[in-house]
Amino acid sequence: MDPRSASHVLSQIGELLELRGENRFKARAYRVAAQAVLGVQADDLAPMYRDGSLAGLAGVGPATMSVLGELVETGESAFFDRLRESTPEGLVEMMRVPGLGTAKIHQIHEEIGVTSLDELERAARDGSLATIKGIGPKTAERILKGISQLRATGDYALFPQARVEAQRLLAAVAAHPDVVRAAIAGSVRRRSEIVRDIDIVAACTGAPSAAAASFANSPGVRDAIGVGSRSVSIRFVDGTMLDLHCVEPEHFGVALWRATGSAGHERAVRELAATRGLTIDGDELRDASGASVIALDEAALYAALGLGYIEPELREGDGEIAAAARHALPALVSLTDVQGVLHCHSQYSDGKATIAEMAAAAKARGWSYLGVSDHSQSAFYAGGLSVAQVLEQHDEIDRVNASMRDFRVLKGIEADILPDGQIDYDAALLDRFDYVIGSVHSRFGMDERAMTDRVLHALDDPHLTILGHPTGRLLLTREPYRIDLEAVLRKAAERGVAVELNADPRRLDLDWRWCRTAKELGVSIEIGPDAHSIISLDYVEIGVGIARKGWLEAGDVLNTRSADEVLAHARARRSA
Repeated sequence: MDPRSASHVLSQIGELLELRGENRFKARAYRVAAQAVLGVQADDLAPMYRDGSLAGLAGVGPATMSVLGELVETGESAFFDRLRESTPEGLVEMMRVPGLGTAKIHQIHEEIGVTSLDELERAARDGSLATIKGIGPKTAERILKGISQLRATGDYALFPQARVEAQRLLAAVAAHPDVVRAAIAGSVRRRSEIVRDIDIVAACTGAPSAAAASFANSPGVRDAIGVGSRSVSIRFVDGTMLDLHCVEPEHFGVALWRATGSAGHERAVRELAATRGLTIDGDELRDASGASVIALDEAALYAALGLGYIEPELREGDGEIAAAARHALPALVSLTDVQGVLHCHSQYSDGKATIAEMAAAAKARGWSYLGVSDHSQSAFYAGGLSVAQVLEQHDEIDRVNASMRDFRVLKGIEADILPDGQIDYDAALLDRFDYVIGSVHSRFGMDERAMTDRVLHALDDPHLTILGHPTGRLLLTREPYRIDLEAVLRKAAERGVAVELNADPRRLDLDWRWCRTAKELGVSIEIGPDAHSIISLDYVEIGVGIARKGWLEAGDVLNTRSADEVLAHARARRSA
């Protein structure tokens, strides 16, 4: 039994238990075990089962071990089969509808007999869904929109999930005896915010088609397309898609470039090559006589075309070729440019760590400051701070600062932008903060004009230092609210307000496509992790990747500056 197949069974058991209304901790135990098993670097779990090391994996308990033992011995799980037989298959698919939880699915199934996504859609359209207690017409409409969104994006995963899967698959490819070099390509390498397929390029000493075929026949594969050729598309039992491209070592550079994409970038490069008497034929670069031009890496390929090296994040077919030809590509911001972070939550609102713990973790990451920006009082659902709690927090920040060397905790707040455009709290209290992040957290359904006016009014408040997650989107879950973003960016530039690139991988808001507009307008971008825990401080790295896709340089980013410079920026706003 291979790890991927076993992990898939465990995760499916967890989902089915949730749908049956079982104890959520029991369901979670199966999901945790599934992740533990997926991380095993082996083709077969049997040796680990027999020597006892499988039972010793963190996250594997007696119940999950019983399932694993049966899978190893028989290839099946009677427990999984019983759950699957007693649960309509379509209910599992319904769990993927944004905003539709297992309890509500169970209720819908029990009350009106819905057993599939198609039936759920019909019930939402014919009004029967709205008759269920606790749903009503508005919720039925939201479910209908969620179904539409699922159908449009259901095969996608968020970037960090796709990257972890890509790294896992890369390790398996690199371990093949015929593979001398392998790399992740495609949308993961370009750091796209959502990813459909994993692309990997492998340089092989043997016949590339034979190596590709061996992976198509590996454990956990459900089906494969292209077996017998150098490139195969492999679908695993858990739905993961791998596009594997196997080539001779001398063709690795062109193959990696081609598999990285994007289609627009590839097309523009091919057009440029034609003007230089060159063609890209499969994984080879050829001159006018048809002779092969060796390009062992991508830099050599670009150089042969008279271009500077184009970083993968920029390869979106949006002017990067012309810029490379002029040697005018930006010096992209890097993680080491970041000096501190400003959008972080603590236990005072809905964070999971203390201020001292967050500060120590930020210092350990090499930063020189951390801004604590808990929710304001109107965000009662997130433990928003009362006036008394703000004063208490400020005293605690003073104590933490007194205890630390070469590090500084700044007094911030993520204040709600109220429906009328006012910033939560009065001016006297706002004056006490080092900086203020203003964010919309309510009334997402306002029309475009009203929402735009709401945010434009907030930008007039001199206390506002940073506009937080400016479109409110949640990737694969919630569409951006309607807003004239260009008007917002223009006014932010005019008022000197920084705009956030929220690095939470579920948001990544500001979208990278708007970062270039912000840059051209002179808007400073703050890369904020929106950290609610120590580990989520690392979201900054994902945010930097999105900033690079948006052509941002270190000088375009607020928190590449020192704490004193950030505070000076906030003071300048208040004195404007």
